[in-house]
Amino acid sequence: MLAYEFYSIDKGGEAHFFAMLPERRKNPKRITEKSIMKWGKMVLGGNRNSRIIYFVQVEVPENSENQ
Repeated sequence: MLAYEFYSIDKGGEAHFFAMLPERRKNPKRITEKSIMKWGKMVLGGNRNSRIIYFVQVEVPENSENQ
């Protein structure tokens, strides 16, 4: 399963993990870097304009929920 790990950068330049979101869209044309970042900013909430965030695409094993 495809997922995205989101990180925010603090004022000291250190990265902090804040969410992992699974990709559930069926239409690959809708999956863009812009749409992924928008999703992450929505999850982060708060004063998102002043926060620097980035994501890392990861592959999560399908059976990882059952472990």
